[in-house]
Amino acid sequence: MATIRLSSLDLGGIAEYLKSGACKSVVVLTGAGVSTGAGIPDFRSPGGLYDSLRPELITATENQRSAMRSDPTWVVMKDMFFANQLPYMEVRRPFILGTQHQKWKATISHWFIRFLEEEQFLTRLFTQNIDGLDYQTDLTRELVCNVHGSLGRVSCEGCQQEMPLDDFCVQVRKNIKDIYNVDPDAPKESSNIPCPSCSRPLVKPSTVLFGSSLPRDFFVHCQQELPKADLLIVAGTSLVVAPANQVVQMVGQDCPRLIVNKEPVGAELGIRYGSSATRDVFAGDRSCDEVFLELIRLMGWEDKLRRIRDRLPEGSQALVSAI
Repeated sequence: MATIRLSSLDLGGIAEYLKSGACKSVVVLTGAGVSTGAGIPDFRSPGGLYDSLRPELITATENQRSAMRSDPTWVVMKDMFFANQLPYMEVRRPFILGTQHQKWKATISHWFIRFLEEEQFLTRLFTQNIDGLDYQTDLTRELVCNVHGSLGRVSCEGCQQEMPLDDFCVQVRKNIKDIYNVDPDAPKESSNIPCPSCSRPLVKPSTVLFGSSLPRDFFVHCQQELPKADLLIVAGTSLVVAPANQVVQMVGQDCPRLIVNKEPVGAELGIRYGSSATRDVFAGDRSCDEVFLELIRLMGWEDKLRRIRDRLPEGSQALVSAI
C-alpha cells in the first residue's frame, strides 16, 4: 500500500497521484448515479424509482400496497417476492425489456472505468447496479463484481435453474402488465411466469432481493483486495445500503477515497469533508459524467474518449463535443 500526501484535496491531486506511479491498485464502487446519464432513473433521488412508485397501480393486496407506501423498498424485498411476484415484475418490466434490447448505452463514467483497466490501474469494480452497462465497454468480466446481481441473467429463486433471457422476455411481454402505460400491447392484467424447471412462479432476473445474501465473491474480493488498494473511487451511490457501503471502511487508513456524487455521502461511515478531510476528496456538486470527464482531461485521455464518442448516449456525446 503506497503512502500518499495529496498536494491538494481535489481532482488535480488525484490525477497527479495516478500519474505518479505510486498508485497501482484502484478499486471502484458504483451506484445508480453512474447510469443516470444513460437515462436510467436512480432509486432514492427525487423522481427516482422509489420516489415515483405508485402502489395503487401494482397487483397486490391492500396490506402489501400499504407496506410499499410506507417503505418503497418493499417492492424488491425477498419476503414480498415469495408472497407475490407481481410487484417486482411490474416495476421491473421496462428495465427487463430495455436490457434485452440494449436500450441504454454506457456513459462517460462507465468508459472512465474501462480506461482505468486499459492503463492497468483497475483491480476491481464493485457495482451495485443491475443494468449491465459496464459490459458494453468490453471491460473484462472477471474484474466486475455484481454486488446486487444483474438484469441480464434470469434464474429461479426457488430451484436456481437459469432461463434464457430472450425466452423470459417473451413471457414478460405476454404476462406482465405495463404500470407505466407506455406499451399498448401489454396485457391489462398480470399473471405469474412459471419456472420451466420447477413450475413455481419464482423465475426473475438474477438481482439480489432485499433480505437475501450477497454473492460470496463480494466478500472474498473485499477481504483480499480492499486492504491493498491505493485508491478507492466511490461514484453515484448514497452509501446507505449495507453491506456494500462497508467497502469504504475496508481500505487501508492511508488509502485516498474519491467521492463522486451530487452531495456528500458516507459521513456516518467515517468519510470526512471540509477542513477535517485528510484523505477524502469530494468532487463537488456535479454529475458523475462531468467529474469523470474532468479526470479524463487531467489524465490526458481525451483521444480515448473521442474514439468511442458514437457509442455514448446523447447527453454524454454533447459533453465530449465540448472538449
